[in-house]
Amino acid sequence: MSKQPLRAYHFLASRRAVMREEPAVPSAWNWRLGARWYATPAPTSPSWSLHPHSNSPHDHTSTSKKKGACAALQAATGGLHADVYALDCLPLCAVGACGAPLPFGYTFTAGAIAGVTELLLLYPLDVVKTRQQLDTSKNPAGMVTTFKNIIAQEGPARLYRGIASPLLMEAPKRAIKFGANGWWGSIFTDGGKKKTTQGIALLTGCFAGATESFVVTPFELVKIRLQDKASTYTGPLDVVKKVIKTNGFLGIYQGMEPTFWRHWWWNGGYFGSIFQIKALLPKAQSKNQEMGNNLAAGTVGGFIGTVINTPFDVVKSRLQLHATGEWTYPALIRIAREEGFGALYKGFAPKVLRLAPGGGVLLLVVEALSTVFRKHLGPPYIEVLA
Repeated sequence: MSKQPLRAYHFLASRRAVMREEPAVPSAWNWRLGARWYATPAPTSPSWSLHPHSNSPHDHTSTSKKKGACAALQAATGGLHADVYALDCLPLCAVGACGAPLPFGYTFTAGAIAGVTELLLLYPLDVVKTRQQLDTSKNPAGMVTTFKNIIAQEGPARLYRGIASPLLMEAPKRAIKFGANGWWGSIFTDGGKKKTTQGIALLTGCFAGATESFVVTPFELVKIRLQDKASTYTGPLDVVKKVIKTNGFLGIYQGMEPTFWRHWWWNGGYFGSIFQIKALLPKAQSKNQEMGNNLAAGTVGGFIGTVINTPFDVVKSRLQLHATGEWTYPALIRIAREEGFGALYKGFAPKVLRLAPGGGVLLLVVEALSTVFRKHLGPPYIEVLA
């Protein structure tokens, strides 16, 4: 292979590409990711560059030639994305999908770590939420009062009662949430060949939630039974044994239908809104700004998802505590008639205080880990920003 001048794209902390001249080496194009180099066939070298310490382009040729050089770069790296390139050769990206979709094992790991992180930080709010949702009175105690009553009457440890079940569930749950979102996104965009639209982002989120619901239902059942104020179960295994003894093995899937709708609507609202929110936020110019954008988008997305799915969560909690055989939508109407429309939003305050920032934490951790994984794997998984 003949030697020729090298233009190397270095991915800095801000994930902005910097083009600079290098001494002659055996390959014309290399992607540097940490300490690893990946060589690809050499396209025609463009006659323009970016200053090594700036994002500002120093023009030496026309915009059309710049775009041509960027297209050549895209071809040389396996066609990372079909979107039109900006002047610095960085493609526009859909949520969590820049370059080829990560292998399922990597999205599974990122989602698992993110989920456990969020759970350990915010679980007490979930206990308070469940207590409020199970309260059928027309004048239920508020979030702060419920929180104080639990500590005063049952002790601080009660705020973490039932955490074993969601802790065991959290890794596969969150992993499947983001893994399924990536998988369905790949299906709906034909492996990333089609541009992700708002509709695709929404549909992908809904299907990811549906997939997730099949995994989480048994764990949710155990958690609800343990979080109930009148619970006499000694632990998760005690719940499982008694439920199976009374209702058979399929009894652990009690509340499957409302759980399906709860996750369908939350994931649809979350992933669907993140796509639009990220598009509205100012383009990140540094790694810190990018992290801030992810946190903001995830938080707003978590809030929107919570507003949409709380009524379904109320129904799910009640049907998993008391098996009535009722379907979700008739149950929504009955609760609204008997207790008022506001009853469908019981537990909303602690739920949104958990899931709004929790959604931000999830997205922040997943994005950070995905970046690490992409850098480790190299092309065609390189994650870049427009």
